Amino acid sequence: MSSPIESLRRSPLDGAHRASQAKMVPFGGWEMPLAYPGGTLAEHMACRSDAAAFDVSHLGTVRLEGPDAKAALQAAFTNDLDKISPGRAQYTHLLDDADGSVLDDIIVWWVDEERFDVMPNASNTARVRRAVGGTDVTSERAVVALAGPSARRKLATVSPEAASVGRFRVAPFVWRGVHCLAAGTGYTGEDGVECSIPASAAADFWESVCVAGFRPAGLGARDTLRLEAALPLHGHELGPGITPLQAGLAWVIAWDKAAGFPGRAALERERRAGVSRVLAGVIADGRQPPRAGATVVFDGKVVGEVTSGNFSPVMERGIGLALMEPSCEVGAAVEVEARGRRVAATVCALPFVAKKH
Repeated sequence: MSSPIESLRRSPLDGAHRASQAKMVPFGGWEMPLAYPGGTLAEHMACRSDAAAFDVSHLGTVRLEGPDAKAALQAAFTNDLDKISPGRAQYTHLLDDADGSVLDDIIVWWVDEERFDVMPNASNTARVRRAVGGTDVTSERAVVALAGPSARRKLATVSPEAASVGRFRVAPFVWRGVHCLAAGTGYTGEDGVECSIPASAAADFWESVCVAGFRPAGLGARDTLRLEAALPLHGHELGPGITPLQAGLAWVIAWDKAAGFPGRAALERERRAGVSRVLAGVIADGRQPPRAGATVVFDGKVVGEVTSGNFSPVMERGIGLALMEPSCEVGAAVEVEARGRRVAATVCALPFVAKKH
């Protein structure tokens, strides 16, 4: 019988991470780098000030092809593909039909007229495939996310075609004779490009971007970066009992889409009644971060719960996202309490750090 660690999946870049002495941790059924020897803080700041490379091969890729592919996605997801066209990418949700909560948040790469690469979160690939069909091609490629103010300039020395892909656009490129895909998508708040590279060429591509000046960064920096940008993480800001309306993501709902989508009736009921909680930011008075699961207390009353929290390298203070009563307004002085310890904080507008794209 295999141990839990032995059963974890590994990225095509696993050998490169271990050669760089990355700290490897389980994540969503995969073993992925948490940080490299220089540490999460240095990786985070490299992405904010220069350029960082992340292995995000743990994300799934479910490929749908053929004349019925678009209709299958239209019927399953909340957003409307008729808003975009081939060569574009779209953020969307798969919802629970009963209560409208988010089963997964997804990026769809519309590669050409009859091909879509659907990118679920790591642990949800099988669930998304059951909902839409298609083929799981996750093991056939690596996905390398390249982000930061210098990312496109440095990527241009590796592949000018990949570096030129527009924001939320998708484009094929050929690198050393290998057919790849680039998308102008990312998860850090910085401009960037995500490259899907066949597994056989992935290690060479990773080495090339590192030589080009990208700093390898792990899951630790990815989390602090997305938190500063107030980007939701499935299992924290999205998940069982949390709807897109509560998460402040009503813009991903195509209410009038002809195909409809599972969960629409539940969301319509919530929209009519008004949401009972909304996603907001809390910033601590000091460096101590709020932690997921902690309660938010205002005027002696519990008004919310922290969904994600960490130390912000840019702000040098503890920050957190929390689902809170709508009446708790920006500027309110609150306390975040966990295990008998309270941290003074203030409700603040999102994002914590302005997005750069």
